[in-house]
Order: sequence, then C-alpha cells, then structure tokens
Amino acid sequence: MHSETAGIDLNSDLGESFGRWTLGDDDALLSIVTSANVACGFHAGDPTVLRTTCEAAVRHGVAIGAQVGYRDLAGFGRRFIDVPPEDLTNDVIYQIGALDAFARVAGDRVRYLKPHGALYNAIVTHEEQAAAVVEAVLRYDPALPVLGLPGSAWLRRAADAGLTTVGEAFADRAYTPEGTLVSRREPGAVLHDPDDVARRCLSMARGEGVTAIDGSTVAVRAESICVHGDSPGAVRMAAAVAERLRGAGIRLGAFVG
Repeated sequence: MHSETAGIDLNSDLGESFGRWTLGDDDALLSIVTSANVACGFHAGDPTVLRTTCEAAVRHGVAIGAQVGYRDLAGFGRRFIDVPPEDLTNDVIYQIGALDAFARVAGDRVRYLKPHGALYNAIVTHEEQAAAVVEAVLRYDPALPVLGLPGSAWLRRAADAGLTTVGEAFADRAYTPEGTLVSRREPGAVLHDPDDVARRCLSMARGEGVTAIDGSTVAVRAESICVHGDSPGAVRMAAAVAERLRGAGIRLGAFVG
C-alpha cells in the first residue's frame, strides 16, 4: 500500500495526431503528466508528430515511452490482428527504433515501452503475442522497463525474461470483477466525471480497491496511472487527478530516471 509520502507516475497516450487530423491537447497534458506514451506511427502519429511530441516532452521534463501497437492506422490500433509472432516482434522493434530516433534528436531517448489498444488487451492473455513483444524489447534494449496490466501474460513473461515491469491502472476506464478492462464496446466502459475519476485514482494510489462494473470491489495495484489523452475533457481530468493526489501528499514522478 502506498503511504502518504509515496510517489506514483501519471502517464498519457500522446502523439496520436496524423497529418491534418488532430487528436488531443498534447502540450497541455505534458504540463501535467510525468510520462508520455508516444505513438510510433503504426496506429497513430506521423514523423512530424513524433518529433514535435518528443521535443515537447523534453521541454516539460516528461519521460518518453514507446507506445507500440498493431499496424492499423484506420482502426487506431483498436482492432485485434492475428500477426505471426516473428512479424509482431519486428513491428515492435521498428516502432521503438523510429521513436527513439526522434527522442534522440530532441535530446533524450525512449525510456520505456507500453503496448497500445488492442495489442495491450490481447497480450493480457495471448501468450504468443505477449512473448513476441517481450522478444522485441529483449532484442532492442533489455534495460527498457515495460508498462502493462498487473496479472497479464505480458508482464509475467516480461518479468520471467528479466525485464523491469511496471503495473498500470487506468483513471478513466471501467474494470471487470477480474481486474481487466471493460471493452470500449460496452456501456460505461469509459468514465467522464473528473471528480469521480480523481477519487478513484486516489484509491488506486493508496493501494485500495475500486468499484468494478458490476458494483463489486476489485483490487487494483499500480505504480503508474494512465489518463487517456483522446478522452473528452482529458486535460481537465488529468489536472483533477494530479491535484487530488498532490493534495493527499502523494508525490507525482516518472517511474524511470
């Protein structure tokens, strides 16, 4: 359980604009969060977006993470794709390398990895794809910490391979009684009230349970809390979460140096 002087990371999915299509207020979120999961061009983001997002993260002192996903721009990476494991490993290496190049041009480097969307959800239970993503990190840089859902095949396999694992909770997503995320296709899957979300995040940061979609209490263990950058009112929600946590004496800081 977190004490009142404990720290926690706030992360957000950023860099998800593409061409003339703009998504989210990245600069405003970068003034609040402590880690940025930056899209790598497969599910969202283009070279200019990747570069400007990395530069903004460096200006704000925010850790840059590779937000890797399926090759699915049209579906925003939210559709499962049955990618052969070898191809998935290479797709993930490609994405980390692309973002790392822009992070280095901006004066930093990629400091961790977080899967996105359907890939994130798939590797909670999909052993082959979880192993493929682990293999990509091992091949690229085994010192990279990886972010994911506690209890997932992904984090279990990553830990078994010697990677540093970081458990994540979601500020604005509903949980099932089993501790997984409610599908976005289901009613009530995404939460919108900043005060409710902030109270919930304080419970998460303290290691207390949160209310699942069926009204039961589910334990949520987290070293990092995600506020989605593409949610309506994301900036207001992130600000409310940060204010509530700091008000309770909880320090906000990136989980990587």
